[in-house]
Amino acid sequence: MLHVDSVGAGYGRAQVLRDVSIRVGFGEILCLMGRNGAGKTTLMRAIMGLLPLIAGAVRLENTSLSDLPAHRVPRAGIGYVPQGRRLFADLSVAENLEIGLMAGGAGAASRDDVLDLFPRLRDRLRQRAQSLSGGEQQMLAMARALCLAPRVLLLDEPTEGLQPSMVDAIHEVIRAMRARGVAVLLVEHRVDAVLSVADRVAFLENGRNGPVIGVDTLRDDPRLADRYLGV
Repeated sequence: MLHVDSVGAGYGRAQVLRDVSIRVGFGEILCLMGRNGAGKTTLMRAIMGLLPLIAGAVRLENTSLSDLPAHRVPRAGIGYVPQGRRLFADLSVAENLEIGLMAGGAGAASRDDVLDLFPRLRDRLRQRAQSLSGGEQQMLAMARALCLAPRVLLLDEPTEGLQPSMVDAIHEVIRAMRARGVAVLLVEHRVDAVLSVADRVAFLENGRNGPVIGVDTLRDDPRLADRYLGV
């Protein structure tokens, strides 16, 4: 289980997160929702060690992630797909995947497994990342993270701006990760996108915890999200 315990974090003197705690179990998809500026991406970056913690701790079972330098967090079992994908645009699909393999110390078997999840990428291994469509680039960003064979997968708005067929393909892989026992923390901003994939939803408001509810509860009454997502 991924434990985020009473975390505070921010940028310089600007504290964004205050006393935030969440739990994500293996084989569970927890969706993180909130308005722009609520602290969703900040929380992702804090988990990955890309932002220093002001308070609290992050643990993966008995391993303290917050005690590790950022470059060692992926090897501890955390895959991260940031908003905007952050691919190496001038490198090929194969080279981007190789970077993921090197980061996690994995080999060819891991690459083959990832390409089975994203068969479209198998046909584009020699193409530069920048030549792919938006949906294919998102697939590549996820595939690179999955080359780590992570126990926890962090996804920051992975379906943003994608056409429905690509959204369905991304969600299918996310559900496949859950079936394999991976803990998934997913940032989304659309309630309809959450209902088809998440198990629970955790809201953030002004950098603090809001309620955590089951997705069935939200499906029965989508208006429950209005307080935390509305303008």
